[in-house]
Amino acid sequence: MKRSLEERLKEGTVIAGEGYLFELERRGYLQAGSFVPEIALDNPQALKQAYRDYMNAGSDVVLAFTYNAHREKMRIIGKEELLEPLNRSAIRLAKEVAKEHPKEEALVAGNISNTNIFDPEDSESRARVRNIFAEMVKWCKEEEVDFVNGETFYYHEEALIAFEEIRKQNLPAVITLGLMGENILRDGYTVDESCKLLSEKGALVVGMNCFRGPDTMQPYLAEIRKNVDGYVAGLPIPYRTTEENPTFFNLPDGGCGCNLPTETTFPTALDPLYHNRYELAAWAKEANDIGINYLGLCCGASPAMLRAVAEAVGVETINSKYSPDMEKHFLFGQDKTLKEHNLNYRLKA
Repeated sequence: MKRSLEERLKEGTVIAGEGYLFELERRGYLQAGSFVPEIALDNPQALKQAYRDYMNAGSDVVLAFTYNAHREKMRIIGKEELLEPLNRSAIRLAKEVAKEHPKEEALVAGNISNTNIFDPEDSESRARVRNIFAEMVKWCKEEEVDFVNGETFYYHEEALIAFEEIRKQNLPAVITLGLMGENILRDGYTVDESCKLLSEKGALVVGMNCFRGPDTMQPYLAEIRKNVDGYVAGLPIPYRTTEENPTFFNLPDGGCGCNLPTETTFPTALDPLYHNRYELAAWAKEANDIGINYLGLCCGASPAMLRAVAEAVGVETINSKYSPDMEKHFLFGQDKTLKEHNLNYRLKA
C-alpha cells in the first residue's frame, strides 16, 4: 500500500507540485481572468498531461485541479450545472495519473480555495462559504482522495471554516495562507498566529502559498516554523517580488515598452519577472534547512522549476535524467571530442 501523507512527512520532505492555473493558461487551455478550470471537462487529456508533467518533475502529490471550481466562480461564469461533474472529473483524472508513478503511487489531494466572498462582518457570507466547502469536500471524500489541500486563504476565519469542513469528513488537511501586501491577514491575524491555531486544532500541515515569491515569503515561513510544532508548508510563486512590491499583483516591469491591457503586469505580462531555476533551488534548500517539510511552487511554476526544487533537497525525480548537463554542448561542453574552434569561440558567441 502507498504511504500516507503523514507517513511520508515523518520520513522526509514531501514535494507538492502546484501552479496548474498559470501553466495551463500558457498552454492555451484556460482563460486568464476568470481562471476557472473547465479543462477538467473540456480537455481532460491536456489536464492529465499537466498532472503527469508535475509528478514526473518530483511531485509526491497529484493535486486535483479544482482551484476556483467552486459554486461562486461557477455562478459568475454561468455554469453552475457543471460544478459537480467538473470536481469529480478533476479528481478522477488525478487518480489515474497517480497510479502511473513507477516507484510508488502518488498521493491524490482534493483542493478547495479562497472563495473571494468571505466577509467577517457578514454572517450570511460565512454560511455560503461553509456550504461551498462542504459540498466540495464531500465529493473529495466520495472520490477517495488521500487528503484535502485548502489553499490561498487571506482570512484566518475562512481558512478555519475550510479546515472544519475537511475534518468533518475525517480527511487529513493541508491549509496554506496567501499573504497580501499588508503583511497581515485581512481579519487581523499574523500568518504565524493563524498557522499555530490551525495546527493546534489538528491540521496536518500549515503554511503559506501563492501571492509572494521566495524573497518575500521566506521571512514569514521562518516565523511559522518557530511557532508551529507540526509540519509546515512553503509554496511561493516563482517571481521576483520585493519588499516594495511583496506580491505579484503589483509587480512593475520597467523594461516593457508596450501598452499593457491591464494596469499591472499581473496576470499575463509577468514573464520577464521570473526567478531562474537555480534561485528557486537555493530557496528550497534554505527553506528545507530550517524545517519546511512540505515544499513546492505555486502560480507561474513550470515542471522544470519544480524539478530543480526537488533536486535541491535531495530528491531524484522521474525526469531527473533530463536535468541540465552541458558536457556535450558544442560551445560550453567539456567533452574532448568537441571541436576546439567552437569552444574557443564561446566567449564571443
